[in-house]
Amino acid sequence: MLTVKEAGELLELGNERNPGSWKRHSLSAAENARLIGQKAGMDGEKAYVMGLLHDIGRREGVTAIRHIFDGYDYMMSLDQPEIARICLTHSFPERDIRTYFGAYDCSEEQLEFLRGVVENKAYDDYDRLIQLCDAISLPDGACIMEKRLVDVALRHGLPEFTLKKWRAFMETKEYFDELCGCNVYSLLPRVMENSYVSLL
Repeated sequence: MLTVKEAGELLELGNERNPGSWKRHSLSAAENARLIGQKAGMDGEKAYVMGLLHDIGRREGVTAIRHIFDGYDYMMSLDQPEIARICLTHSFPERDIRTYFGAYDCSEEQLEFLRGVVENKAYDDYDRLIQLCDAISLPDGACIMEKRLVDVALRHGLPEFTLKKWRAFMETKEYFDELCGCNVYSLLPRVMENSYVSLL
């Protein structure tokens, strides 16, 4: 597993290639993953690294689902299979590859590979944790999940699978609430302040 320093350097290099708010979102997701993961008895540093690099495929430019494959390929080239898996699974709390918010700018072969990972292999708590943190992490920090889901909907619309996917995200939060023995929002700084800010 990469160290926090190594992962941070990769994120910086990625942002130099393709600057954008994805870097700050990744930093936010990483910090939230560390705080929740530690409370849940997980390895906080490992969670932080996975949060930093879950969107590292964005380094290749402005893409939709292709970023998850770009991230997977990049992490595999660095012999980081656990992080590579997170690049693929972070967008799929509902284990159905047809529930991606955005365009399918990838090949059928890539989709078949993704199906094998998302629909046929067991998720672990790191997959679930990064899915949760992706869903509560704005560039400026944590917010309530409902705000982040509406943020995505405003950008991508409301496809027919929306409610099913939202329920899966909320079930993931409930799972970590139980693991942590508290509402995970209570672990994170400035949740309410970030949630009050208008999306428009």
